[in-house]
Amino acid sequence: MSRVGNSPILVPEGVTVDLKPNHIVIKGKLGELDLIFNDIEVTLKEKNIVLSRKSDSKLHKSKHGLYRALIANMVKGVSDGFIKELELVGVGYRASNQGQKLDLSLGFSHNIVIELPVELKLETISEKGKNPIIKLMSHDKQLLGLVSAKIRSFRKPEPYKGKGIRFVGEIIRRKAGKSA
Repeated sequence: MSRVGNSPILVPEGVTVDLKPNHIVIKGKLGELDLIFNDIEVTLKEKNIVLSRKSDSKLHKSKHGLYRALIANMVKGVSDGFIKELELVGVGYRASNQGQKLDLSLGFSHNIVIELPVELKLETISEKGKNPIIKLMSHDKQLLGLVSAKIRSFRKPEPYKGKGIRFVGEIIRRKAGKSA
């Protein structure tokens, strides 16, 4: 029994749902997202999106909760949006942006310059005495997670000193190092 798949998705005010066979388009104040699905039946009842599966096979059960979570993230994204914050921990690590170009100085011989997709909003915060922060905002949770993981992969946090790019609030397991 899928507990996630059985719960209905409440559609807030200002969000429109266009439902076609095996395709759903959700529009809101922050943007528009669409999803192609299969093996699941999606219906719109009043202001709720309800998902049901065709049978109790393992394939249908697994997709039931998946598509419910994806559609719920789409509804939340176009109405409220998502935010990810990355913190640069290390001496000389800096981040700056010009429009959609992110310029990272991470201790390599050259700076890393990334052109971010238009769907993302980028902001870099550099305060004296604090670690630089990269703030990413978007209505698409999948794209936001992909881009933030790519940025983090340039300098993953290491366990001895904790230097690297980490998510704000992320706890890094530290190791003791050499004992003299």
